[in-house]
Amino acid sequence: ISQTVGISKLNHSLLPSLQVWFVTNKCRSSVEYQKIVLHSKYLVSDFVIVDGDKLENMPQTKPVVSIVNVVASASVDQRMDLNEITRTFPDVEYHPDQFPGLVFRLKSPKTATLIFSSGKMVCTGAKSEEMSRKAVQTVVQRLRKGGIKVKKDAVVEIQNIVASINLGGKIQLEQAARTLPRSMYEPEQFPGLIHRMLDPKTVILLFSSGKLVCTGAKKEPDVYRSVNNLHALLEEKNLMIYE
Repeated sequence: ISQTVGISKLNHSLLPSLQVWFVTNKCRSSVEYQKIVLHSKYLVSDFVIVDGDKLENMPQTKPVVSIVNVVASASVDQRMDLNEITRTFPDVEYHPDQFPGLVFRLKSPKTATLIFSSGKMVCTGAKSEEMSRKAVQTVVQRLRKGGIKVKKDAVVEIQNIVASINLGGKIQLEQAARTLPRSMYEPEQFPGLIHRMLDPKTVILLFSSGKLVCTGAKKEPDVYRSVNNLHALLEEKNLMIYE
């Protein structure tokens, strides 16, 4: 491409052909980006012109993030008769001698919602914020259809998002423990390193395999920001090993 272009700055008329090149070659690292260096420091990255000097600091892999659980609290602002709900919905789980809440399970979205006599609820098992809110709304709708009087719609608040991550490489945990701030690593008690991030406020468990667990986020974008910030820091400190 550099031989074809032969110019100091990228001509926008060449973007279509360069886009095709990116789609067919699917660059995965800064090393591959370097292969299309033009006769200047300008490169094409995801169809956008960026400063080529920054590509050297780009992560060599893209983290694979999977949200595994969203915990949300909710309230309908009224007292609830749990015995009445149990009589109306025989599939619910209610054992007041063991736990004060009633468990209302949904198959779609697959979640479990705890309902308390105070009208407060806790929904777990959702894979996204949207799914969590939908689950609570579905529970309230089913209660109403069953004849349970629920005057107000539930007010839902996300309390915690748990995600699993694969960085695509191994982590040097012992060195990371000495390098990363706000970190704790005691391999005799737990195989993972615990790292507390301040912004966004999350806790991330790091394992030598390159797998992570992120918890504490209340918004999905905060999960991705936490992971990307940590991944960039690990690479900056040369704590990642790629095979």
